[in-house]
Amino acid sequence: MKAAFCGNDNASAYDISAGVLKNVCFVDALNLVPHVFLLFITFPILFIGWGSQSSKVQIHHNTWLHFPGHNLRWILTFTLLFVHVCEIAEGIVSDANMKSRHLHLFLPAMMGFVAATTAIVYYHNIETSNFPKLLLALFLYWIMAFVTKTIKLVRYCEDGVTFSQLRFCITGIMVILYGLLMAVEINVIRVRRYVFFMNPQKVKPPEDLQDLGVRFLQPFVNLLSKATYWWMNTLIISAHKKPIDLKAIGKLPIAMRALTNYVCLKEAYEEQKKKVANQPNKIPSIWLAMYRAFGRPILLSSTFRYLADLLGFAGPLCISGIVESLQNRTDTTGKSNETSTSYLSSQDFLKNAYVLAVLLFLALILQRTFLQASYYVTIETGINLRGALLAMIYNKILRLSTSNLSMGEMTLGQINNLVAIETNQLMWFLFLCPNLWAMPVQIIMGVILLYNLLRVSALVGAAVIVLLAPIQYFIATKLAEAQKSTLDYSTERLKKTNEILKGIKLLKLYAWEHIFCTSVEETRTKELISLKTFALYTSLSIFMNAAIPIAAVLATFVTYEYQNEATLQPYQAFASLSLFHILVTPLFLLSTVVRFAVKAVISVQKLNEFLISDEIGDDSWRSAESSLTYESCKKHTGLHTKAINRKQPLRHQLDSYEQPPRRQPRPFETDDIAIKVTNGYFSWGSGLATLSNINIRIPTGQMTMIVGQVGCGKSSLLLAILGEMQTLEGKVLWNNINETDPSCEATRSRNRYSVAYAAQKPWLLNATVEENIIFGSPFNKQRYKAVTDACSLQPDIDLLPFGDQTEIGERGINLSGGQRQRICVARALYQNTNIVFLDDPFSALDIHLSDHLMQEGILKFLQEDKRTLILVTHKLQYLPHADWIIAMKDGYVLREGTLKDIQTKDVELYEHWKTLMNRQDQELEKDLETDQTTLERKTLRRAMYPRESKAQLEDEDEEEEEEEDDDDNMSTVMRLRTKMPWRTCWRYLTSGGFFLLFLMIFSKLLKHSVIVAIDYWLARWTSMENKTGDSIERNRENKSHHVAVFSTLCGAGIFLCLVTSLTVEWMGLTAAKNLHHNLLNKIILGPIRFFDTTPLGLILNRFSADTNIIDQHIPPTLESLTRSTLLCLSAIGMISYATPWFLVALVPLGVAFYFIQKYFRVASKDLQELDDSTQLPLLCHFSETAEGLTTIRAFRHEARFKQHMLELTDTNNIAYLFLSAANRWLEVRTDYLGACIVLTAAVTSITYKPESGILGLGLLYALTITNYLNWVVRNLADLEVQMGAVKKVNSFLTMESENYEGTMDPSQVPKDWPQEGEIKIEDLCVRYENNLKPVLKHVKAYIKPGQKVGICGRTGSGKSSLSLAFFRMVDIFDGKIVIDGIDICKLPLDTLRSRLSIILQDPILFSGSIRFNLDPECKCTDDRLWEALEIAQLKNMVKSLPGGLDAVVTEGGENFSVGQRQLFCLARAFVRKSSILIMDEATASIDMATENILQKVVMTAFVDRTVVTIAHRVHTILTADLVIVMKRGNILENDTPENLLSREDGIFASFVRADM
Repeated sequence: MKAAFCGNDNASAYDISAGVLKNVCFVDALNLVPHVFLLFITFPILFIGWGSQSSKVQIHHNTWLHFPGHNLRWILTFTLLFVHVCEIAEGIVSDANMKSRHLHLFLPAMMGFVAATTAIVYYHNIETSNFPKLLLALFLYWIMAFVTKTIKLVRYCEDGVTFSQLRFCITGIMVILYGLLMAVEINVIRVRRYVFFMNPQKVKPPEDLQDLGVRFLQPFVNLLSKATYWWMNTLIISAHKKPIDLKAIGKLPIAMRALTNYVCLKEAYEEQKKKVANQPNKIPSIWLAMYRAFGRPILLSSTFRYLADLLGFAGPLCISGIVESLQNRTDTTGKSNETSTSYLSSQDFLKNAYVLAVLLFLALILQRTFLQASYYVTIETGINLRGALLAMIYNKILRLSTSNLSMGEMTLGQINNLVAIETNQLMWFLFLCPNLWAMPVQIIMGVILLYNLLRVSALVGAAVIVLLAPIQYFIATKLAEAQKSTLDYSTERLKKTNEILKGIKLLKLYAWEHIFCTSVEETRTKELISLKTFALYTSLSIFMNAAIPIAAVLATFVTYEYQNEATLQPYQAFASLSLFHILVTPLFLLSTVVRFAVKAVISVQKLNEFLISDEIGDDSWRSAESSLTYESCKKHTGLHTKAINRKQPLRHQLDSYEQPPRRQPRPFETDDIAIKVTNGYFSWGSGLATLSNINIRIPTGQMTMIVGQVGCGKSSLLLAILGEMQTLEGKVLWNNINETDPSCEATRSRNRYSVAYAAQKPWLLNATVEENIIFGSPFNKQRYKAVTDACSLQPDIDLLPFGDQTEIGERGINLSGGQRQRICVARALYQNTNIVFLDDPFSALDIHLSDHLMQEGILKFLQEDKRTLILVTHKLQYLPHADWIIAMKDGYVLREGTLKDIQTKDVELYEHWKTLMNRQDQELEKDLETDQTTLERKTLRRAMYPRESKAQLEDEDEEEEEEEDDDDNMSTVMRLRTKMPWRTCWRYLTSGGFFLLFLMIFSKLLKHSVIVAIDYWLARWTSMENKTGDSIERNRENKSHHVAVFSTLCGAGIFLCLVTSLTVEWMGLTAAKNLHHNLLNKIILGPIRFFDTTPLGLILNRFSADTNIIDQHIPPTLESLTRSTLLCLSAIGMISYATPWFLVALVPLGVAFYFIQKYFRVASKDLQELDDSTQLPLLCHFSETAEGLTTIRAFRHEARFKQHMLELTDTNNIAYLFLSAANRWLEVRTDYLGACIVLTAAVTSITYKPESGILGLGLLYALTITNYLNWVVRNLADLEVQMGAVKKVNSFLTMESENYEGTMDPSQVPKDWPQEGEIKIEDLCVRYENNLKPVLKHVKAYIKPGQKVGICGRTGSGKSSLSLAFFRMVDIFDGKIVIDGIDICKLPLDTLRSRLSIILQDPILFSGSIRFNLDPECKCTDDRLWEALEIAQLKNMVKSLPGGLDAVVTEGGENFSVGQRQLFCLARAFVRKSSILIMDEATASIDMATENILQKVVMTAFVDRTVVTIAHRVHTILTADLVIVMKRGNILENDTPENLLSREDGIFASFVRADM
């Protein structure tokens, strides 16, 4: 057929006798002019521009400076492009009805499409290079296009063409669009004044874009990039070259920062507060406040959601249209012989199958874009809300009254829950919020369309879905219950595991590990039962989700067959199938959304309770240093003052919210008093006065000591002065130092009311040692050195792997009590403050350190600085140093004055003090160098050095990699990062057992085959019934045959859905059970060395986070992954069966899909890790703040901590934002791929015309693919992350266990061995591990039965190693220990350890009852236990407790003092009637009184037993029968103490001399 512009079948086509504009063809040609003009002008500019642009450095603001009307222009251009496509299609369809080609029908439209595309590209380039003058070209183009289109429209009106013709409508729309674009262009000229004006407008880019640290560009890029996340490409592709870190994701844009959102929410909340101020019983509504602050974006997101849902119905409609048009193609009409002005009506246009295919494609693209936009907006809003809530909670924590925390009204647990759970619940609720109002619309629309297709029978199907939905809801609530009970059990299990790990040394030494292991296993069994219910409900939920559509379809089609005379048409069948799929999703989600809504309501209640709970009184007598808040805002980089300046009031709001009103300091009679309390009655919030009638004065610049018995209110007094207690009556006055006095030069730099405070219980930050000491003050090297020396921290710091840059605290290295306390004291000394409060700083220090601290730190450092010191202490020997003494008793002040005053006025008290002081002196308190401190250091050293190597092992978590040469090392790592951990997956699957694995695979495949069979049968049935021209009888037979097969298949499908979902969950459970069991047993039987070298937190993580992932997350991920993969495969199979040509198109799509998933998986894994790793510091910061409230408030560092919290929140939020943006990036891409699949499937099938039923089936499957493609990738990525947990657990399973088997049979060992207690040590050599040096070398000794032996020596001489050798806790590689004639190496470990007793240095108690702590094996009678308690002098105390022997011991024995705990350990050793007792210097950590008791007991109760004492203080073993002195693993001296003392030059003699 020949082609010509106006066609060559009409002679009058080129006739212009009636006037040029009367010729339709000429008007069309005229329309070409503007397009050609634009292309000619813009192409050179674009190429020149692009060439020069590549040399320009890409800075942010340069790229995203929008001209006014930016978004509107993009929307209009996209609409214009869509209309152009319609115009082209209309032209081609009209042309097909002609005898010859008429190019004028579609060529101008094509050129218009190209021109519109060029226009937007050109505009984008001008915008990025900010060169508005070039926009004139576009302005001219819009005017010309507008004019030519208007001419065409007028011409149509004259010809009498009306709205019923499609071409008229298209032209009309185009006129409007060109007009609007022209208006947008005029607006740019008006605002930017780049032409026709004298002074063009200067513009500055938004603040965020001037800051190169902001990498999150979603708010700033153009519309296309926003919709497709194009700006994410660079990040996601770069993840392949190097892992994404916090630097790569930068910081949050200002509008999304926690501070910005906090101010919004706070204002809204304050408004609500004002509303209910007059009504006492009403509480301010957080819901309304949230709506005020974040309502708009939610409405926007809901709009997107509605649009997406409505566009979703285009799928079924287009499918039915395509199938129907192909069915009716058999009676197509012949070519019409109209003139060159053939006009199409829109009905005819939409009957064309190709048109429908293109429309379907465009609708899918749009629908998916809107859907992702809706998701993104809700997620961003959710994140903003969470940031605001966290800031609100944090500000409240900082003002919580202390009594609230200590009286247990607000436990740390509750606060942590608020932060970790409740805020997230609200965030999730926001994510699902648009569903709440989008779902009803979707359901109603779906039912209407179904009714249109199938009339009444459709309602039957819908009824099935609606009736089954409540079951879904019921299952969802059950799921939540099961999850809660699982959580309770796992918390209990973790508590037990934690106790085991903390006391592992004791458990091993007493051979009790199996008892405790069983107790954990019992809890685990309960947890597994509750996990089983959880798994059952999960699988039911999955089953319902898969079975409901099958049941609905079955009900509908069977009803239709039996109710209607007409047969079911393919287009009806497949459109309704597709609609059912659409309907099920909202109903399935509904249960989830309702559940989350309920949870959100509860969360808001909890938040409300928290926000209206008691706050600390505003009686801050130290004036609030408002200057600090300003300064700190400027100092901290994270809070950009610019951001605040934009809204000037913001800073003042922050201050006015947070700062308590200032009090004027009251004038004093005298200037030398710093603080004065008059007639003070203070309580801890119970209304009862804890402190009563307090009248004290604290002299300025002097040392005041507060002394008294335990529990007499010394610490409370400090806190009362600091304003932490409730004041019932009386006043605390802080002195106003005379500022003009020249002697105060040094003090003037300090703040008058500034306080440094060291609490009794040391509180450390999760930060480096240096940060803990400096605590936000400026760093001064000399001062820092002086302080660390005064607190003798230098030796401890030297031991740490990174010196004072080592992380300590919760997540860092565990320091001992003394080390923690010294760091806290150092912090108080370092601060440049006037007043220093030290609450019992010596409690955890030995005498050396205490003296050193007293001399260097307090007397020298503080007194030189003329700082006022208030010291609470038990060490009375320091009383002579005090300038002022306050003696307390039972909550009131007993005496106040100098030591001289008290000596003269209260002789009795002075004498009492004197006797106590003498006793302390007699104890020869000057220790050896081998004191507790060195011991702490030793423990630290032992724990430290192997740790780095361990840490490296942890990092090398990759699969067993073969290291290649250094140059391709990087590529190896990258290869590993992109590789799925298949080996770990296989290990996981097989740990569930091969039978279950086989069952799972088999049932999965069978289920999917049946589901495909159902749809295939439907296709056959509908196609056949249309063809058969048989008799009615035959039809009826056919009908029942078809219905029978269909029902059978559906039944089988439903049954298989249940089976598969159950097997997956069952397999996951079995795997989880086996993995945990193996892990626990492996760890419990591990060598003690493993626990010394592996941080406790790391082991606990395996039991908490990793086990939780294996229990609850992997099974559903696995289920979802297999389901979506199989669905995609069956869909591709089905389409290829319908139209084999589709396979050709599949190749490029497959390649694209492969690369998308490959890049995404790597980036997603990094971002997920970033999200997890930034969440932990945030949660820790909250719990840390709650624990250290008194310290933070005493120091007045609230502003700094707030600042830190905002930074941590923002860091976590940016990671989460990027993670969700990456998910959107993936989903947009897979959705577009899915749309391409639909398009290719539709076009190939229209061209190759298979049976209409099979065609419908192919299209239906193509539509489902779009939903499942992104699930495949997301689940793959999730599984990859989750398999990390399995890998970590597996890494512990390869550890070697202790050798529990002995060569002797337990039955050969005499029942009462060891009876005598005779010990022979022959040539003993011991080392900790095969690859380490020996710690004992050829030690020989003989201990007679019943002897009391003391072993002494310096640190590292091998004393403790010898005690461990008795229990075979260390590797005896040469020589032997013979006890009562039996070589201990031959005994089974359990037997050996259960027959000896040991008292360790650190007293360890387990939670449970006292009875359980003394005798966990339940072998002893009560009398025996009481006897033991009596010997340990605890009987009266235990009798007084509720429950006696069954009284509760809290975790770690926290409800007893350290001394009492040590005595319990003594009783425990006595209960086990062993003839050998080993005491590993049990007196290092207890007070005089307790130590005396211990010594007495050992001498009396253990008269007939062999006692080996490892001594750290020599005076404890002067009464022993035999003393062994060790050095570097050898025995140097071995004799009675008398003989050793008689040797003048002996080591023992020198030890004792040093100790005098």
